[in-house]
Amino acid sequence: MPTTQKVHQLPQSNQLRALHTVIRDRDASRADFVLYSRRVIRLLLESALDLLPFDKQEVTTPVGETYPGLKFTGKLCAVPVIRAGDSMADELRQLIPGIRVGKILIQRDKTTKLPRLHYWNLPDDIAERHVLVLEPMLATGGSANAAIDVLLGAGVREENIVLVNFLAAPEGIDAVRRAHPDVTMITSSTEECLNRDAFMIPGIGDFGDRFFGTADAALVRR
Repeated sequence: MPTTQKVHQLPQSNQLRALHTVIRDRDASRADFVLYSRRVIRLLLESALDLLPFDKQEVTTPVGETYPGLKFTGKLCAVPVIRAGDSMADELRQLIPGIRVGKILIQRDKTTKLPRLHYWNLPDDIAERHVLVLEPMLATGGSANAAIDVLLGAGVREENIVLVNFLAAPEGIDAVRRAHPDVTMITSSTEECLNRDAFMIPGIGDFGDRFFGTADAALVRR
């Protein structure tokens, strides 16, 4: 997937491909899955933060010289789509201790494949913030669009939203772009397509189940 002004993909380096090779292996242990997923998440979050606006800021170095640096502009908030998004939120707290964190719970109906909004809790001043929406799996795009709609309803400007995905299907990218063209998106990998069950191909299985260890081996390998 070529990088555009609003849709970004991490450079597909040998290191990233090696990390994905471990994570995508259905026989990977949970310990390896978590370890290598966290490494990819760290790369992804650093790149997502780079998409935020910066202001110029000069500082004086220990040798008395001036360094023409930068600082983050405005307030920042993370909003994971729970539960899988919590894996990214935990890693983001390591990068930015004290970051404000909201929560949105959306579950996809197993029969209709449509998203159902169950719960949300957002900072009172979220409309004034830049928001990182943490949604590891962008398949059909339904859950991501529902989460974005919640934020828009709370007064967040569409152009102030960055949607962070571990994996993204072309169908999901297209769905978000059509519904919310001013949202910035970033992923570590763009998949080939969705299968009839709306699983990504070649895929990774259920990210939340594999990360948190809440499925038996047969389900994890789907």
